[in-house]
Amino acid sequence: MFINIALMSVKFVAGWMMGSRALVSDAVHSFSDFFTDAVILLGARFWSEPPDINHPYGHRRIETLTSIIVGLTLTLVGFYIAWDAILALTRENTHEPPGWLAFWIAILSVVSKEALYRWTVNVARKTECLALHANAWHHRSDAFSSIPVAIAIAGAHLIPSLRFLDNVGAIIVAALLIQVSYRIVRPAIDEITEIGAPRDLMHDIDRRARNVQGVLDVHAVRTRYIGSKMLVDMHILVDPTLTVEQGHAIASRVCNELHTHVSNIVEVLTHIEPFGVERKKEHRTLDA
Repeated sequence: MFINIALMSVKFVAGWMMGSRALVSDAVHSFSDFFTDAVILLGARFWSEPPDINHPYGHRRIETLTSIIVGLTLTLVGFYIAWDAILALTRENTHEPPGWLAFWIAILSVVSKEALYRWTVNVARKTECLALHANAWHHRSDAFSSIPVAIAIAGAHLIPSLRFLDNVGAIIVAALLIQVSYRIVRPAIDEITEIGAPRDLMHDIDRRARNVQGVLDVHAVRTRYIGSKMLVDMHILVDPTLTVEQGHAIASRVCNELHTHVSNIVEVLTHIEPFGVERKKEHRTLDA
C-alpha cells in the first residue's frame, strides 16, 4: 500500500508537470491499487473471523464481495481514463511532448509493480485467498499498463508530430484495466451464482470416495464455493447390515480422504444409504 502511495504521487506530479496524460492515467491506476489494498486489509479482518451463530459456515463470502469491489473499481477507473483520453484526442493537441523523466518514472513503475505482483501472488497461493490473488493481478495490470505509457512518452518525445501517442497510451491503459477487471469479477460472480467444482475435480472427488474401504457406491455428489473454500456433499451407499457406528466410521474415512488429498475443501457432508435398498428403488423406478 505504501509503495502504491509513493508511485501514485510521483507519477501524478510528474505527469501533471510534464503534460503526460498517459502518466497521469497511470497515476490514477496506482490510486485504484491503493484503494483496493485498503479494501483487502479491511475485508481480511472480517472474512478471517471463525463461524458464529449467525454465520455457521464462516464469513468467506466477504472475500467474494471484496473481489467484486476490486474488479468494479478497476472497471470504473478504466472507463474514466478511456473517456478522458478520447476527449483529448478530439481536441487540438498543441502541448509539448512529455520529458524523459516521465519515461523513466514509467519504467520504474513497471519494475516495482511486477515485483509487487510476484510477492503478492506468492502469498495468495500460500493462503489460498481469492481476494489477494485478485489484488496481485491488479498489481500486474499496473505494471503492464506502464509499458505502453513508457512507449507512448518515448515516441512522443522522439517524434513531436506523434504527441497524440500519449493519449493513445492512456486508452491502452484503460483497456488493460477493463480486461483485468473481467478476470477478477468473473470468478466471484460464478461463486455467488453457486457454480460447482470443475468436472475433472468432481471426477477426482467421486473416485476418491469410491476407493474408501466400505463404500459400495457414491451418487448425488455436489459442490459449491464459499470464498476460496469448497463445500462437498454426497450420498454414500454401504452394506445395509452394518451398524450405525460402522457406517459412521466409513463416512469419517471418506471425509478424511477428501480433506487430505483434495485442496480447498472446508467441509464434507455425507449421507449414508443402504446399498441394496437404493438399487431396488432404482429398479422399481425404471420398471415404472
